[in-house]
Amino acid sequence: MIARASLSALHVLALALGLGAVFARGLRLRDLRREPGSSEARRRLLLADNLWGLAALLWIGTGLGRAFGRLEKTPDFYLRNGFFWVKMALFAAVLALEIRPMLTFLRWRFAARGGTTPPPVDLRTLIALNDAEVAIVCVIPFAAALMARGAWLF
Repeated sequence: MIARASLSALHVLALALGLGAVFARGLRLRDLRREPGSSEARRRLLLADNLWGLAALLWIGTGLGRAFGRLEKTPDFYLRNGFFWVKMALFAAVLALEIRPMLTFLRWRFAARGGTTPPPVDLRTLIALNDAEVAIVCVIPFAAALMARGAWLF
C-alpha cells in the first residue's frame, strides 16, 4: 500500500511541479521579451525550464510505474480505457509542442557554456507554444480523473 500511495502522490506532485514550472517559464519568456538582453531573465527562464524537465521525467516515470507496475490496476485497465488514450494524446501533444522550446533552450545553454551569444529567436512563438502547453496540462487531470473511474472502458 505504501508503494501505491507513494507512486500516486509523486505522480500528482509531478503535475503540480510541472504546471508551476511551465507557467513560470511563460512568465520568464515574457520578461525576456520586455528585456531581451537581461541575463537575469534568461537565468530564471532556464531555471523554470529545468524544473519543467524534471517534472516531465518524474511524470513519465511515475506514470509508467502506475500503468504497468501492477500496483493499483492492471495494464489492461489502462490500455482498454478511452480516457487513458485521450490522456496519452494530450501528453504527446505537450511533447510535440516542447520540441522547439527544448532545442532553443539547449542552444542557449551550449552558447552560455561556450561563452558565445545565443542566436536570436522569435519569443512570441515560444510564448505561444508555452501557453498551449499550459492549457493542455490543465486539461490532462480531467482525462485522468475520468480514466481512473473507468468512465470509458472498451
